[in-house]
Amino acid sequence: MINIAIDGPSGAGKSTIAKAVAKKKGYIYVDTGALYRSIGLYVCRKGIAKEDKEGIKATLPEIFLELGYVEGVQRVYLNGEDVSGDIRLPEISMYASAVSAIPEVRAFLLDLQRDMAKKHDVIMDGRDIGTVILPDATVKIFMTASNEGRAKRRYKELLEKGVDTSYEEVLSDMIKRDKADSSREIAPAVPAEDAIFFDNTEFGIEESVDEIIRIIDEAIVGRG
Repeated sequence: MINIAIDGPSGAGKSTIAKAVAKKKGYIYVDTGALYRSIGLYVCRKGIAKEDKEGIKATLPEIFLELGYVEGVQRVYLNGEDVSGDIRLPEISMYASAVSAIPEVRAFLLDLQRDMAKKHDVIMDGRDIGTVILPDATVKIFMTASNEGRAKRRYKELLEKGVDTSYEEVLSDMIKRDKADSSREIAPAVPAEDAIFFDNTEFGIEESVDEIIRIIDEAIVGRG
């Protein structure tokens, strides 16, 4: 199977670009961040503080996650409920960051993610795909952009979804999450040693998609 790992900070455009690349290449798209967000949503709904690690771990036996695809678009089902929209709410971002730092949560999701990669050609995006989830991925890409550029994209995305927030709030939350994700002890959000860097600050979506496809094609040819 061909496995493409795309890592990078929040708001770098990983999901949007990975979805488009997957569609053009005929790969299955796996948004791993959606899985952590789903657990974060469940914890939030239960009224458990995101700092309460023991409380979060205790909820894992209650959680059943499934990935589905509707017209090629990934949907996430939490105990049978399609939560693909709810997990994108701003307050869930910090919950996602908190639960993703817990080893038991990462272990809980590991088999689900790797199983997808064993059965399909996948393009998977997240924080530690190339370093932990798929360390033997065919191609590893670390995608980033400036803080301001990332915040503008996320702010626009949230406005389009009808979420009441401000650019300043989005930027502040993004910087906080970057620090939390990159400094955590378990699977920090850092690039793999053999990752190919791609800064898309000055690129539009289509330009980024074309560039990622070029990187993938060249890397696959290079591997022979």
